[in-house]
Amino acid sequence: MLKPERLMQRWPAVWALLLLCSNPSSASIDQAVESFMAPITATLSAFVFYKLPLFGYQVPWIVLWLAVAASFFTIYMGFINIRGFGLALRLVRGDYHDVSAPGEISHFKAVATAVSGTVGVGNIGGVAVAIVIGGPGAAFWLIVAGFLSMSTKLVECTLGVKYRKHNDDGSVSGGPMYYLEDYLVKRGYPRLGKGLGKFYALALVVGCLGIGNMFQSNQAYVQFVTITGGPSSFFAERGWLFGLGIALLVGVVIIGGIRSIAAVAGRIVPMMASLYVISAVVIIGLSAEHIPAAIRLIVSSAFSVESATGGMVGAIIVGFQRALFSNEAGLGSAPIAHSAVQTDHPASEGLVALLEPFIDTVVICTLSSLVIVVTAYPAGLMDQGLEGIALTSAAFEHHFSWAPYPLAIAALLFAFSTAIAWSYYGLKAWTYLFSEHPVSENIFKLVFCAFLAIGCMIQLQAVLDFADAMVFLISVPNILGLYFYAPEIKREVSEFIASVKAGDVHNFRTEEIAHVAGTTD
Repeated sequence: MLKPERLMQRWPAVWALLLLCSNPSSASIDQAVESFMAPITATLSAFVFYKLPLFGYQVPWIVLWLAVAASFFTIYMGFINIRGFGLALRLVRGDYHDVSAPGEISHFKAVATAVSGTVGVGNIGGVAVAIVIGGPGAAFWLIVAGFLSMSTKLVECTLGVKYRKHNDDGSVSGGPMYYLEDYLVKRGYPRLGKGLGKFYALALVVGCLGIGNMFQSNQAYVQFVTITGGPSSFFAERGWLFGLGIALLVGVVIIGGIRSIAAVAGRIVPMMASLYVISAVVIIGLSAEHIPAAIRLIVSSAFSVESATGGMVGAIIVGFQRALFSNEAGLGSAPIAHSAVQTDHPASEGLVALLEPFIDTVVICTLSSLVIVVTAYPAGLMDQGLEGIALTSAAFEHHFSWAPYPLAIAALLFAFSTAIAWSYYGLKAWTYLFSEHPVSENIFKLVFCAFLAIGCMIQLQAVLDFADAMVFLISVPNILGLYFYAPEIKREVSEFIASVKAGDVHNFRTEEIAHVAGTTD
């Protein structure tokens, strides 16, 4: 048995984690971590979110970096987000799903897993923040940004499948670390390729423990306390208990790997999306008389030269920022999930992936925007100083006093689904750094679940901000890789679409219908 002193010497980080879990209320540990991370986080965040002057406004350069890429790929790929939309729907429906193809999950489960990683509390609270800062016009530009982001997702997810690694046990591993390394290795820079892959993977591990882990469990805890009595709730002073519960639930799911994660995501994503969409549509319907005025307000504010919220440029900046931060197009996280798909045609999964920003941003974020504009503005809620999820909740509550409960349940589901998806992203980054060995994988899963519990017990804002900055920093090498691979992906997509039109790709659904019809006759 490993003695405590040996554990402390060999794995000091693990020892510190155990101490933290054994005494979660210790303010000294909380403060020590914050004081250590604060200056590091401040430096990194100052760089990643540095604001450039543009038309008299301050714009984070990382937003421009992602927005320019989304615009470029939309034009370069010939507006594939429009041309390929119908085929994407047929693919996700299973028309061309070959169960004998290499991979682990179906097209539907792959997109469900990736969507579960992007649809989170930001779709509810973040949109409200965007409208408060950028005005109603931000909702218009949010939709535009979501539309453009569809092309970026197609490119990166096609690459994720094309350059994935097939393991001996039948599992697959993919993502930017693999296709970035491959690009440089083939051009005679193996060390640089491996180094860039490791940098991406390390940053993703850090990021997954922050925004995909601690932040999600903390938000889930806050929502749970709210709907169970607020300050008087049994769980108000028992974050450790809720944290332990959510860690166990997530642990049960992720222990089975991508097949288990995808199976749960395939059920929970349609359920949580339907719950939120139906609730939002009902609230919008109850304020139907305000819909025409709301649409006019959104459009006029989107193109207004001057307004209290910054006019057209301010609305564009805030709208694009919220959309890109929400759908994560260009960060490289989604290709990790899509790499597990069963297919011989990488472009098929790229086309499926373009549905993600459509669901996340064009549909869900737009509904959140409409709920606020048709309800909060006429009801005077914008003057009450509310922001974030509190504003969205107040808009729902305007018609039904109990409306915040389904909203809170949706937020809980969003947080849970985001955590299980990001556990897989982090796992694949971890195994790239270390090994695909089961022991290595289980160590990561244990650490991931431990951080979920910690997220409900202590506030480590500096750690969360550091993780946030790291995730957006890795969009720099990822987007560069997408530019380099762009001609290759354009050919790949064009050839696949041509093959589908020519009938060279089997449509299993059509063949099955024909077979049933023939049997019936």
